[in-house]
Amino acid sequence: MAKKKTKKRIWISLAAIIIFGGGAFFYLNGQSSGNEIEEQPHVIAEIGTVIEKALAVGTIEPDNEIEVKSKISGVVNRIYAEPGDFVQEGEPLIEVRPDPTPLELAEAKRNLERTEIEKENLAKELQRMETLLERNLVSEQEYDRIAQQFEDVKVREQINRERLELLESGRIMMGETLVESVIRAPIDGYILEKMVDVGEPVVPLTSYQAGTALMSIAGMDQLLFKGTVDEIDVGKMEEGMPAELKIGALPGQIVKGEVSRISLKAKQQDNATVFPIEIRITDAQGAILRAGYSANADIIIKRVENMVTIPERVVIMRDGKTFVEVPGSTPGTRVEKEVELGLSDAITVAVLDGMEEGEKVLEKPAKSLTVR
Repeated sequence: MAKKKTKKRIWISLAAIIIFGGGAFFYLNGQSSGNEIEEQPHVIAEIGTVIEKALAVGTIEPDNEIEVKSKISGVVNRIYAEPGDFVQEGEPLIEVRPDPTPLELAEAKRNLERTEIEKENLAKELQRMETLLERNLVSEQEYDRIAQQFEDVKVREQINRERLELLESGRIMMGETLVESVIRAPIDGYILEKMVDVGEPVVPLTSYQAGTALMSIAGMDQLLFKGTVDEIDVGKMEEGMPAELKIGALPGQIVKGEVSRISLKAKQQDNATVFPIEIRITDAQGAILRAGYSANADIIIKRVENMVTIPERVVIMRDGKTFVEVPGSTPGTRVEKEVELGLSDAITVAVLDGMEEGEKVLEKPAKSLTVR
């Protein structure tokens, strides 16, 4: 009997433990669920900075880039500088060897011969007119006319002689001016691009033709960002606004700049209306910039600092007013609170009135999709 009573007590004890443990489990679980209801998803109003920006997309380019061209025709005989070299104004870049066609050379020689013959004939005629003038057999007007023709033919002879010399040697001296076939640097700067190689033909720059581009040269001490901005933002922009440039080839580098030009005329680009702008780079922040780098520019339109800020996603707009939801006095409830908002960057918004730093703002309830 004693053994049976002992077993009975053991079973009773086990049952009591199970019942007590289960009750404790459900109680704690219920408490935990209650806490989760109270702790609704929220954000904290913080002191921060809000910046309104306009985005521009473009490239880094030199302020002054020049295409070097030749004023005489021929072929490239020698190249003195390569891309990346720094040259000073007046240093040789390319030598162009004259390469006239047989017809051009023959024509130049015949033109010189004709003017020499014409000059000899006019010289004789002028001498004869002097004799006649001394005897008062011709008027001074007749003599002056022949003298003028003689001076004209002397000039044409000089021009034809210089043209033939230039075709043959590529170098002439016109008074104190040296005309040669060596193309020299027009400015101090770096060679950005070489467009020709030795042996390639060169078309000269004249009033009726563009001529062959030989090299491009630019001073890299003054660089610009040239790009476009959407028409939505251009009305807010002004020249002189600060800008921050992010260079695609230099991740993490921020280059400082200042808006220097806003185009008065829009253009169509990828079915969108955009305005060309230029940003003068004021501080490269130690970055080595190269012409042609792609870049994005954040143009600072307006900035507010030390303001209470909240995420714009928690704001509720209704009837021309703005509200946020804050925890109610009863756990798990929410209450609307009217606030006055200021500047927004589409992610964060400044609160002008109605909220203090450290306040909780509830996230909007998640909307569920009902499938029928």
